Amino acid sequence: MFLEVKHENKRGWIEVICGSMFSGKTEELIRRLKRAEFAKQRIKIFKPQIDTRYDALKIVSHEGREIISMPVQNSQSILLSVDIDNTDVVGIDEAQFFDSGLVDVATYLANHGVRVIIAGLDMDYKGRPFGIMPQLLAIAEYVTKVHAICVECGQLAYVSHRITNSEQLILLGETNAYEPLCRSCFNKHFNKEQ
Repeated sequence: MFLEVKHENKRGWIEVICGSMFSGKTEELIRRLKRAEFAKQRIKIFKPQIDTRYDALKIVSHEGREIISMPVQNSQSILLSVDIDNTDVVGIDEAQFFDSGLVDVATYLANHGVRVIIAGLDMDYKGRPFGIMPQLLAIAEYVTKVHAICVECGQLAYVSHRITNSEQLILLGETNAYEPLCRSCFNKHFNKEQ
């Protein structure tokens, strides 16, 4: 675990943006990164290599906003790609797909004066905490939970309900595979599927 703090004059922290699919997580990540870019801060942006839904190199929101990123295979690749002395902000999208080492990587970067902005699904398609997101939420100074709108009743969405028959935990998809549902509508569907 990386706990050493090296840069006394730089202050780092961790921000996590979470929610269901179609809630604007990636849109918010891109907005924050573009603001940092406009302020001439030195940024590095990463996404998991498996996420090629819209583009192999860019992070792209459902609304079409995009920003160039570096696809990486694992969390260690992020650490190896960041020069702490020449980086102010690190952005990471689809964090739920990363290995548990991302917690240590984010902590290390923040302890060394880097602002770390992470976006990811907080729950899987069955409404369970997803991957390392609970640990990232626990260590973050700032947490933003964004919500989609339930496609059935118009309330705030709670979860990304899978509308295909796959039982795989990781299944990349869009509106053809998922829909945002509130807790009540999700429970109705989930109970039918049991």
